[in-house]
Amino acid sequence: MTQQLYGLIGHPLGHSFSKKFFTEKFEREGIPAQYINFDIPDPHQLLDVVRDHPTLSGLNCTIPHKQAIIPMLDELSQEAQRIGAVNVIKITRREGKNGNFHLKGYNSDIIGFTQSLKPLLKPIHRRALVLGTGGASKAICLGLETLGIDWQYVSRTKATYTKGNGEEATSLTYEEVNEELLRLHPLVVNCSPVGMHPFVDQAPLLPYEAMNASNLLFDLVYNPLETLFLKRGAAQGATTKNGLEMLYLQALASWDFWNNA
Repeated sequence: MTQQLYGLIGHPLGHSFSKKFFTEKFEREGIPAQYINFDIPDPHQLLDVVRDHPTLSGLNCTIPHKQAIIPMLDELSQEAQRIGAVNVIKITRREGKNGNFHLKGYNSDIIGFTQSLKPLLKPIHRRALVLGTGGASKAICLGLETLGIDWQYVSRTKATYTKGNGEEATSLTYEEVNEELLRLHPLVVNCSPVGMHPFVDQAPLLPYEAMNASNLLFDLVYNPLETLFLKRGAAQGATTKNGLEMLYLQALASWDFWNNA
């Protein structure tokens, strides 16, 4: 049986969760496949990677290429198109615009996030504050919309943005978040890197003393497992969750896209 090949593109890669996850999965389940890291500084090197590895069936994509690779793809899933970022590529060996292969882009972050968050949701969690407006936040906001949750950006500076329903809105600053806003938006999702290792003594600037058991705090950061953001919320009785399960779930979604989509 031909050994299938999968991999990760990005730069720099360093320690790869994906490689460890899939290598262990292949060994555990007896799948004849290999997972390789492709550290590519230039996103256009994606095409060389696919051409040079004829058994390559799928790729994960990480920073800084999640948006830059889109023009090279033949097709996008509806979710990836709306988010404007791709972290999974399915490779089919048929004619495409770049040669004898067809590349379809997906975004598995939305699946990982919604599946991880959903078991914790209560009827009160119908509105959310989303901390940070970077690339990761776009998938999170679309995920919230699919769960029927209204959301509001919180950022260091004011900016206008468009919601999924076409509504124009202006982001809040951290200074504007008060007890009333936390009451109206009991779900708070941190999409910023604040608090990530090695800066573990940092946390988003929020009035944590105004939180209570009604609040649900979700942090995309998983190193450390409990950020200062989560610690301060938990101290006030809030329910908290880190991004580790989301990471595993989005990896499993990648496998489904490669083999079942």
